[in-house]
Amino acid sequence: MERLGGDAAMPHPATTPLTRRRILGATAGAAALATGVTLGAGPAAAAGAGDQGDQGGRPQRVPREQISVQLYTLRDQLNVDLDGSLAELRRIGYTRIEHAGFVGRTAAQFRAALDNAGIRATSGHVGIPQPFDASAWQRALEDANIVGNRYIVHPFFGIDPSTGQPIRDGSKYRAMARDLNRAGALARKAGIDFGYHNHNLEFTRQDGGPRTGYDILTAETDPGLVHLEVDLFWAWVGAADPVDLIAKHRGRIRQVHVKDLNTARSFEDAGSGLIDFGRIFAHAREAGIAEFIIERDDAGTPPRTPADALTTARNGFQYLDALRF
Repeated sequence: MERLGGDAAMPHPATTPLTRRRILGATAGAAALATGVTLGAGPAAAAGAGDQGDQGGRPQRVPREQISVQLYTLRDQLNVDLDGSLAELRRIGYTRIEHAGFVGRTAAQFRAALDNAGIRATSGHVGIPQPFDASAWQRALEDANIVGNRYIVHPFFGIDPSTGQPIRDGSKYRAMARDLNRAGALARKAGIDFGYHNHNLEFTRQDGGPRTGYDILTAETDPGLVHLEVDLFWAWVGAADPVDLIAKHRGRIRQVHVKDLNTARSFEDAGSGLIDFGRIFAHAREAGIAEFIIERDDAGTPPRTPADALTTARNGFQYLDALRF
């Protein structure tokens, strides 16, 4: 989100034609999808292979209490029936969610709806103000505490507003890193862990050299102030192997978005696409992952119906709950 806070019904930056169609179709990582192979086989697969399974050789699993869902997945359905949709998520097995706005409610009203369903909003996507405004950010943090967030995550960066194209000027990433540090310091004072969520744009190389925007953001933000929420779909589309990201940023990746890819270069329910999630999650302890967050960006939008997003949420929970690696 480029606006502070906002409502779940408002367009999320990830749904704009630029980032969903033009950027997705042009990315380097998309070439791998056309082959129909499982994403994950390669040299990085061998790295840390000894982490798989526990010391007794038994397979690992995703702890059920760490499975969450990003409510952006259900944005259309929530606008149809917030209370009923939250109740259905609880019946599926979810005890926690990550919000993207409050569905037209105040923070207190949204918290009440969650409490009534028996669900916690452990995380939320809230864009930091640009230009940075400490007072406005403080208000967002107050709302986050009302809702009960443990984590608050900046969801989107990487488009040059003057051109509508991916940023290729590293100084803009360095400026963003400074703002992320400022936001993280205020969040820490408020008792909340602050994080950054990637798309594919951050893996664009900057200033004509080999360094990517993600390289700059991760190097110039304080790991004690800014953790990483790695969107596994967008990392692959940006030609970044999540296992390599874990090796480079071990202990800093607190959350992951579990979002699958299909051979049409678009979204799929978790476990039905090309990504080998088990290979990635075998490194979960090394990464520091505390939340596995189901998401599908087009889950309830045409030609799908809003209620189809609940099917996506159910499929995702059942997949993670059954996965062994």
